[in-house]
Amino acid sequence: MRILVTGAAGFIGSHVLTAMLDAGHEVIALDGLLPPVHSEAAWPDFVDERAERFIGDLRDPEVVDDALAGVGAVVHQAALVGHGLDLQDLPLYAGLTDLGTAQLLAGMARAQVSSLVLASSMVVYGEGAYACREHGPTVPRPRETADLEAGLFEPRCPSCGAFLDWTLVSEDAEKNPQSVYATSKLAQEHYAAAWSRGTGGSAYYLRYHNVYGPRMPLDSAYSGVAAIFRSRLAAGEAPLVFEDGGQMRDFVHVSDVARANLLALDTIEAAPEGGLPINICSGQPRSVGWAAQLLSTELAGPSPVTTGQFRAADVRHVVASPARARDSIGFETTVSPEDGFARFATEPTAQSSGNG
Repeated sequence: MRILVTGAAGFIGSHVLTAMLDAGHEVIALDGLLPPVHSEAAWPDFVDERAERFIGDLRDPEVVDDALAGVGAVVHQAALVGHGLDLQDLPLYAGLTDLGTAQLLAGMARAQVSSLVLASSMVVYGEGAYACREHGPTVPRPRETADLEAGLFEPRCPSCGAFLDWTLVSEDAEKNPQSVYATSKLAQEHYAAAWSRGTGGSAYYLRYHNVYGPRMPLDSAYSGVAAIFRSRLAAGEAPLVFEDGGQMRDFVHVSDVARANLLALDTIEAAPEGGLPINICSGQPRSVGWAAQLLSTELAGPSPVTTGQFRAADVRHVVASPARARDSIGFETTVSPEDGFARFATEPTAQSSGNG
């Protein structure tokens, strides 16, 4: 099949590109190589040269129409990444991520391309899922500054005030994006759902959890805790762990994420009208403190320092259910967190920002 991969010069997009090529697909690689995302307007060395590569801005309908010529499916990784906490960034995210996606979907309707795999994110959930031992599943009340200053980091039950236990987040959980970036990712899903209903096209929305691995940028807005910890260790400094290090996350290696995209494409005709969101996760949650300690050990660096620092807007736990990924597209991870982080300690990284 001839496939368009957008954001193909990015961290995740470049891995997806290679997975599609290795599976025997003919692949068009499209990336704008724009300054908010890339440090220079040139293809990084790690982008697979077997693909037909185009530099172009998704906001330009002519670029979209040219890229979609003869295409049977789109794997859409392009987006402006980072938290986008500054409200002055709203036009930037809406202009790049959302307008670019809208133009792409409009072009797909014109070209009658009926299959879409969209890169979404865990950030659409905001906080994870919780349960009170007395009141059952519940939405936590916002964490109070007095608790955080006292080192009490777990969210509380709004009914009785007891500390809550984290549970698995399903795809049907309430969406509560906490940043401009998160809002833009949820908007992408809504635009794609409208496209699916309007055209009869098939779509999966892959909600990536904490992706890490080779080519991950260490110096960009995308850099998650794994990259931040590794960057400090490379400088001979101890990783700094916020709160008490007990924040639970689902870390998933980028090689598994690339394979998930391939499985989604292979099963795309089974997607329901309006599309289907799917958590892409390992199903093996680990704490932020665990990640810091493993990297310190692997790199023989300073032990992590748990600072007790906090940011009121940070989420405490986001741990995903892998059930739908297994049942709908046959996806399960092959890289355990232990093996993945041991590999990541020495895998090559990127020094410039990347989309995807």
